[in-house]
Amino acid sequence: MGRVLGLLVVAFEVVALGFDGCSQAGRGNEPVRLTYWSAANVQEVELARELTARWNAEHPEAQVVHQPIPESQSSEEVLLAAIAAKTTPDLCSAIWPGVVEQFVRARALVRLDTFPDFFAVMTARMDSGLLEQYRSLDGGFYQIPWKTNPILIQYNKKLLREAGIDKVPRTYSEFLEAGERVTRDLDGDGRPDRWMMFVNPDVRWWQRFFDFYTFYIAASGGRTLLRGREVAFDDQAAAAVFRFFQEGFRRSIFPRAGFQGDAFLRGLIAAQVTGPWSIPYVEKYRPPGFEYDFMPIPVPDDYEGPLYTYGDPKNIVIFATCRNPQVAWEFARYLISEEADRLLLERTNQLPIRKDLLTDPRFAGYFRSNPMMERFARQVLYTRGVDPVPELKEVFDAISMEFEAACIYGTKTPEEGVWDAAGRCRQILME
Repeated sequence: MGRVLGLLVVAFEVVALGFDGCSQAGRGNEPVRLTYWSAANVQEVELARELTARWNAEHPEAQVVHQPIPESQSSEEVLLAAIAAKTTPDLCSAIWPGVVEQFVRARALVRLDTFPDFFAVMTARMDSGLLEQYRSLDGGFYQIPWKTNPILIQYNKKLLREAGIDKVPRTYSEFLEAGERVTRDLDGDGRPDRWMMFVNPDVRWWQRFFDFYTFYIAASGGRTLLRGREVAFDDQAAAAVFRFFQEGFRRSIFPRAGFQGDAFLRGLIAAQVTGPWSIPYVEKYRPPGFEYDFMPIPVPDDYEGPLYTYGDPKNIVIFATCRNPQVAWEFARYLISEEADRLLLERTNQLPIRKDLLTDPRFAGYFRSNPMMERFARQVLYTRGVDPVPELKEVFDAISMEFEAACIYGTKTPEEGVWDAAGRCRQILME
């Protein structure tokens, strides 16, 4: 009931913004007007304002009004409320792919592959295999893959060096061995004061994107959890991931509680799972002499092949309330142009999903000035998003419960945990 009331409040606030959210068709010599919602963080708001101003200067016949997405607990909540109230904007670039299928079921989005040049535009930007992961269950494409934040492991170079580790661990056994050398009882009270890596014990569903799911993508060679609506993660890769985390907690190289303050910068943990957003933060707050770098997600000992990871993508959609979808498509194409992608890099330190990031000379200056970002740019083509099912939150809830039981508390074997999670997910997808 509380969630329903919350959505009603959000819906009222969205309606209160006015009914200008939908586009206005040009009358006579009046320009077409589109409304564009961006994410509300400072960097993306500034980027959106700059891109919108440039577009408007070059297109007097099609003017775009930019608004940050209204504040709420989540952008998904705001958008669902706007869909219910029929006050969606024409375009939005704050779209998590995990919510798209809900929008598709509500008939709230324009099917983008109905535009004749859709595939030409997309495949000029990315490989067809990467594009395929954004195809909806009905076979259509309703989102433009826009930007990604590949997940890697950030590590304290000094702590690894002092532990005698001269090569970053690649496999599970290497990582666990390194963890035993790094983890220390520094004050002699019989309990560790420094650990190898922080794994968040919080059971909220979205936490599993940054441990189990990221590691599963890596261990499975780039697979996601489902095939269509069929569970596909009851396999050796998932069991290996559960076993890795279970062993890490059993050996106490992962702490079982959180920290106050930044444990990484304080040297309490040697590594953390994170994305490129951590670079400006660490650069700003790191103590003198603090050295860090990034390593790929470790894999099972017998794994061979490319190193994949979760991409934490955000995409662009056109809502079905748009009265001028062709003009909205032209503006969306502008948002993923080479110039716009260069500005995305420079203004937000986030990576556009494109295959020529490290070869196009337009982006070379950025990577010369930000060499640490090359590690993430190399991962862009080896990232995965999420499965297109509306029950995704419930799927991750089920996995998180079993992760807690098997990995954190060790009350089940890894195989039992994976089997039980998969069984519950099958029930969820059948309901």
